[in-house]
Amino acid sequence: MARPASRAADGGGGSPAGALRVPPNSSEAETGLLGSVLLDAARVLDLCASKRIRPDCFYSPVHQRLFAVCAEMDQRQQPVDLLTLAARLRDLGELDALGGDAYLQRLVDQTPTVEHAAYYIEVVLQKFVLRSLLDRVRQVAEDCYGAGDRDAMEVLGRAEQTVLEIGDFQGPAQASWPQQVDTVSKEIGQLLAEGGNTLTGLSTGYRNLDKILLGLQPSEMIILAARPSQGKTSLAMNIAENVACGGNPSTGYGPRDRRPRAVAVFSLEMSAEALVRRMLCSRAGVGWQRIVEGFCDKDEQRRLVAAARDLMEARIHVDDTPGLDAPQLRARARRMKKMHDIGLVVVDYLQMLHYPGFEKEGRQRETQAISGTLKAMAKELRIPVLVLSQLNRQPELRDKSGVPKLSDLRDSGSIEQDADVVMLLRRPIRNKGDPRYGDAEINPGLSIVDVAKQRNGRVGEVELHFDEQLTRFGDLRNEGTDAGAPIRPSEGGTDE
Repeated sequence: MARPASRAADGGGGSPAGALRVPPNSSEAETGLLGSVLLDAARVLDLCASKRIRPDCFYSPVHQRLFAVCAEMDQRQQPVDLLTLAARLRDLGELDALGGDAYLQRLVDQTPTVEHAAYYIEVVLQKFVLRSLLDRVRQVAEDCYGAGDRDAMEVLGRAEQTVLEIGDFQGPAQASWPQQVDTVSKEIGQLLAEGGNTLTGLSTGYRNLDKILLGLQPSEMIILAARPSQGKTSLAMNIAENVACGGNPSTGYGPRDRRPRAVAVFSLEMSAEALVRRMLCSRAGVGWQRIVEGFCDKDEQRRLVAAARDLMEARIHVDDTPGLDAPQLRARARRMKKMHDIGLVVVDYLQMLHYPGFEKEGRQRETQAISGTLKAMAKELRIPVLVLSQLNRQPELRDKSGVPKLSDLRDSGSIEQDADVVMLLRRPIRNKGDPRYGDAEINPGLSIVDVAKQRNGRVGEVELHFDEQLTRFGDLRNEGTDAGAPIRPSEGGTDE
């Protein structure tokens, strides 16, 4: 009795009914998904990538091939639409075999709206899982019939593994707990063997900031917050430059690896040209005003050329699309990770992002959704995400010192909750009530980065020097010594 049932289940020829069985599939969902790809490839292929849709997720061989060609074109950064796909298939000599221009047009015509793409993906996945289960059940049945003298528990264990492997397409298998403990133990052993002073993340390029953060850690969301015109964009771009160009060798603090990394910058406030102009002048050490007024000497011109050459080799990818929303940003970051293997994402800045569907629920709820999306993005891509944020006016209203606190993060307390690290930037010279104003009178470029929260480390204040003409931060050195400035305990900070 068992054998005919097994054959019927897998669509075999055990009975007339079995011969008529078709594996689970939805031609309508496959058609709708391919039509959505042709109508809005950038967004729909990102959705497919996030759900790990592969060509074999489709049941129809024609649909498998069409999706494979679309994915290949997308990876090559070629536009994907009705005309370009037809041209590509014609070049491959496959257009007629896959239905010709008429079939491609039918895919588009039978797709009512791209907005249902996520639903089509879900249906295609559901059917793929069911077909995969049937395939594995057939394999388990064959193992049972051919078990011979093998131990039944061995066959059962193999069957369990075979079925559980179906879910692997959703992502890489998680390491077991013993493997995770072993990995961390080896990391600790290596750190101890190197005698400390070793970064576990990407170097910021600043000695004392690296000393307290141990670098920008993978999967962490780092918030850099300040009131307007304190230099947060400049500091973020300086860090991006240091990461993209291989760190700042002058820090002297021991990162194991100074290889240049690709950096993605999402600039919602400044244009890409403005960012490049600022970075070029900053790296060359030449003020923009001198260039505008035509006062650059030959040495400054030489430095500008050298800086341009260095930056042209840096793998910095700037997206200055206006009105970008959080889901779009996450999708674009995912594409950059896939295409360019980015090691850091910089978002400038959080309050200019929006989240469709949450606008009517109030800005606080919308900010909560945005913050959660950015944190999820850091975990998904396994890279640090540096997010700039505005502070509200509370520091100026609370007392004369104007020293910011975690509670001053604008719009939502969820930013503080989601962030792994919160850095509060201020320039004492701009406020006579600041407790460091006296030091700033001696050194007007004194800037304070208060690491007010660090989930996996200590907190404290780090002193930097800011050259306003060059919009460039540097390590603040103690007078008469080459040692870095001390790290001061943070007032009211938390190392949750």
